Amino acid sequence: MSTGLSAGLAIVGYGKMGRLVEQLAPEYGFTVRAKFNFANIATLSTQSLEGARVAIEFSTPAAAPANLANLAALGVNTVCGTTGWLAQLSEVRAAVASANTALLYGANFSVGVNLFMQAVATAAASFAKHPEYEAWGWEIHHSAKKDATSGTLNALAQQIRDSGYARTLTLSSNRAGTHPGTHEIGFDSAADTITLRHTARSRAGFARGALRAAQWIATKTGVHEFRNILGELN
Repeated sequence: MSTGLSAGLAIVGYGKMGRLVEQLAPEYGFTVRAKFNFANIATLSTQSLEGARVAIEFSTPAAAPANLANLAALGVNTVCGTTGWLAQLSEVRAAVASANTALLYGANFSVGVNLFMQAVATAAASFAKHPEYEAWGWEIHHSAKKDATSGTLNALAQQIRDSGYARTLTLSSNRAGTHPGTHEIGFDSAADTITLRHTARSRAGFARGALRAAQWIATKTGVHEFRNILGELN
């Protein structure tokens, strides 16, 4: 999976995901040069980055917009896996454009989840034509997850609506234990029920997707969404 390069990587948000990214980074040709969390993010600078030109950001919805703007200003191309901050996307987009850097964001960096989204969109377009079917979305995540409903479930709901399904779509969430994430979309009629489900076995799929995204974004400019570049990943 390595590109054969040894690129400097910064990790912003050094929690469970950040530590997993650090563990897997060498497989993708990266050397982790700098790590930041809530305790030292104020020290983010050209010097503290220690030569890192690409960053992976997994922080919190409240912290992400400022982190992304600051990284852009420092000339760092960034992959953002934090969800719940997209109300500030226009401001972040302006910061990235001003700095002529790059940002790649996504509701979920699992390749499987993004393929699941494509399958859900295809199904929704078909069920939209049959008014006897009503739809729901459900998820469960670990109890430490900050946002509910998650960015992933919200993105799935948007895919369904964008596919022409305009009827009621009910969403619900559970938070418990250490569950890495399950998302289910269902269509129900008096005659039958159809469900589509994605279950993550661990966080490794998310970390590997973010690292593949970091390889891709290293030489790009502009703002991109992960689901739109899947076909370009190594």
